[in-house]
Amino acid sequence: MAASTGNAFDFKLFRRLLEYTQTYKWTFYFVGIAAILLSFFAVLRPYLLQVTIDNSIVPQDGEELVFYIALMAGVLILEVIFQFCFIYFANLLGQDVVRDLRVDLFEHMLQFKMKYFDKSAVGRLVTRAVSDIETISSIFSQGLFMIISDLLKMITVLAFMFYQSWRLTLLVLLVLPFILYATRIFQKKMKAAFEVVRTEVANLNTFVQERITGMKIVQLFTREETEYQKFKDINDKHRKGWIKTVWYNSIFFPIAEMSTSITIGLIVWYGGLRVMGGSEAITLGVIVAFIELSQMLFRPLRQIADKFNTLQMGMVAANRVFGILDTSASIPDEGTIEIDHLNGEITFEDVKFGYVEGEEVLKGISFKANVGETVAIVGATGAGKSTVINLLNRSYEIQSGRILVDGIDVKDITLKSLRSQIAIVLQDVFLFADTIKNNITLNHPEISKEEVVRAAKEIGVHTFIDTLPGGYDYNVKERGVMLSSGQRQLIAFLRAYVSNPSILVLDEATSSVDSYSEQLIQDATDKITKGRTSIVIAHRLATIKKADKILVMDAGKIVETGTHQELLKKENGYYKNLYEVQFMEEEAI
Repeated sequence: MAASTGNAFDFKLFRRLLEYTQTYKWTFYFVGIAAILLSFFAVLRPYLLQVTIDNSIVPQDGEELVFYIALMAGVLILEVIFQFCFIYFANLLGQDVVRDLRVDLFEHMLQFKMKYFDKSAVGRLVTRAVSDIETISSIFSQGLFMIISDLLKMITVLAFMFYQSWRLTLLVLLVLPFILYATRIFQKKMKAAFEVVRTEVANLNTFVQERITGMKIVQLFTREETEYQKFKDINDKHRKGWIKTVWYNSIFFPIAEMSTSITIGLIVWYGGLRVMGGSEAITLGVIVAFIELSQMLFRPLRQIADKFNTLQMGMVAANRVFGILDTSASIPDEGTIEIDHLNGEITFEDVKFGYVEGEEVLKGISFKANVGETVAIVGATGAGKSTVINLLNRSYEIQSGRILVDGIDVKDITLKSLRSQIAIVLQDVFLFADTIKNNITLNHPEISKEEVVRAAKEIGVHTFIDTLPGGYDYNVKERGVMLSSGQRQLIAFLRAYVSNPSILVLDEATSSVDSYSEQLIQDATDKITKGRTSIVIAHRLATIKKADKILVMDAGKIVETGTHQELLKKENGYYKNLYEVQFMEEEAI
């Protein structure tokens, strides 16, 4: 995990970030060369101004004045050209780097196991992948190269000032240590302030994302005022974080401006006395040049402080992004076996698992699903039914025991090939803001629209889709809000069907649908499960009567096994009691 060193600038982190520029090294070098040339032009302009005053204005030579004016115009044009190239390519490099970094981050997050997402706020991860990475681009566009350019200018200007007049230069340097000390303090304070700002931005994003997603609950339970007050508190903390940065800027920049004015006063005072005394070493042109040179020396200091703010924000953001990149939270994909098809035999051997260390959800369960069988798993909420599915496709890692498919340990099979053979329909269906076709195929290039339509007709879903505006091209919007829960469930069922899985899993697939949709799914279930190993987790026991085997779970253990009829014959059996309770509830309704 990347961590801040506590220094004003983390060079180790910076070197790591620079590794992303290796692909674009020629752009990097060009920007560096442009920065060097700009420092040369920075000194050339005051020098030409000095020569113009001393050689043409003071002696009143009109021809010389025109010549020097034309020369300064040419230098100015060249400076503008290089300034354009410098700014453009520095920004281009920054965008190239953040594009690659964002791709690496998203690819890394795609490999995380579900346990990581269970513990991580969505809004915080969005902040890292979007706004934090965008902030990193400013390191190159407004931070790093701008600081390098300013430092080169300062060094060049200082050397030229010593060459022109070491006495006037020493006067200027009297004020410099004070500004350097103030800049150093400013940098440290701003780093701490920006840490707070980035934290509060993440908190704000998380809160807003969750409340907008759950707005229906907020309004149904009339919690608008409560959530409004919470938002005001979080927003106020965000404001206070930014106010600290404003406070430090408000102190530093007036001090820097005052120091510059004092320096100009010293130059005019001492230089003026020397000119009036007839000194040949200091002329009127030198005084004017030194006034501009001192501005060039101090202005970069103020700009460096400002650019350092940008650099600090980028480094804080980089620290957070690399923190995720350094997180090892992926399922170990050390399997070497690639499978194109499974017969579908599933074996659990004394499997133990807990989402939290020391709290077992599954307490040593063992069962076998033979090829082509439909195995139903029933039990009360929290019994561990859905956990079985999460372990089968390795969304989570078991603590002990073994899970086998066709006699092969799932750990020995590559994750991609294992999951490609298992299709799951969940109770909580997630649809993307895209067309129905793309939500069914998940943009799989080998599944054509014709195949989707044919599959929909086979399981009886085509009619409902065809009635929608645009049919299979109908956009369901974010999370499928344009469809009813039953329709979303049918889309999820069709998504599983077209993938042609070796193993089918239905996790409470009919618990939130209307009777019409449930009948469609029941008919489709009979078709899709034929000759295919299926695991059905159901709350409604009436939907699993045809299962070849029923596993009854309680408190993480399998307490009963058998067919529907066999389990009903057990006196005071767990399954029998569940069935009778549900039957009486339905009769009452």
